[in-house]
Amino acid sequence: MNRKILLIGLPLLLAAFILPDVDFKRASAQGPTTIRLATVAPEGSSWMRVFRAWDASLKKETNGQVQIRFYAGGSQGDERDFVRKMRAGQMDAAAVTTTGLGIVVRSVLALTAPGLILDYETMDRVRDKLAPELDKEFESEGYKLIGWGDVGKTRIFSTRELKRPSDIKEGRPWSPRDDMVFTEFLSVIGANPVRLGIPEVYPALQTRMIDTLPGSAIAAVSLQWFTRLNYVSKEASGILIGATVMRKQVFDSLAPEHQAALMSTGKKAHAALVRRIRRDDDQAYKTMLERGIKEVDPGQYRAEWEKAAEETRKRLVGRVYPAELYQRVVDAMKK
Repeated sequence: MNRKILLIGLPLLLAAFILPDVDFKRASAQGPTTIRLATVAPEGSSWMRVFRAWDASLKKETNGQVQIRFYAGGSQGDERDFVRKMRAGQMDAAAVTTTGLGIVVRSVLALTAPGLILDYETMDRVRDKLAPELDKEFESEGYKLIGWGDVGKTRIFSTRELKRPSDIKEGRPWSPRDDMVFTEFLSVIGANPVRLGIPEVYPALQTRMIDTLPGSAIAAVSLQWFTRLNYVSKEASGILIGATVMRKQVFDSLAPEHQAALMSTGKKAHAALVRRIRRDDDQAYKTMLERGIKEVDPGQYRAEWEKAAEETRKRLVGRVYPAELYQRVVDAMKK
């Protein structure tokens, strides 16, 4: 009897090791597939309202076979943690901003070079032209780019009036962990950054560990940073980009029809997200001004800001992103 059990069980045991890993998981899967997605966006924000609608659409398209579970508000840490957890298989996807994207594919930071792309129309044109190239770069790193998003226009916020770049040296500017662009800008002007994760920013503002930071109006309102700040730069220095990325291994494990549903609903969701964020960022800026935040116009010091931005771009070329890619971005900016 024991020999019969052994003879029957041995082939099954061998099959478990011989069959391809993904196919074995599919065969043994029970119930709907749940995609675990991390984001720093808080519940109730523009991002999460669109993401919830995306999940509903995906469930409908797949008859409830694929759904998204969101871990919002930085509950999984900051964007460095999101990438680490995706690599470890603890998270399947993440909605990240410039910092997180730069950890995955550093060259994408060419889109955020200070003083380069200043309006949404140009950003759309550049991303559309470079999309095939950027998609391949993400895939080569083991990720699937589900959709692009924006986080608003980049501005500098502070508790003090910053008329010229050198004024930042006298304060305590924040730079996100793993950030390479704003950190280099601070290096150009001779300032030393305080490196913190996004969830640490508000407590640091409360304790005055930091008094200056880069960000968008909608981010400052959504994360309540603006309640601890007094001034904002009138002119934007770029566009804060974002995107949703997914582990390619997880994406490839989905049935083809579910992959198609995820991409089609994701494309619609991110298109809606871009429209909403751009509208809400403009509104958030107006709201902050109405609540007492004061605009700082560079005025006679505009040339100093432009010079610092240009020097930062020069330093980043060849070190953070290839010179060839940077030139393709510049060329793609032309109508």
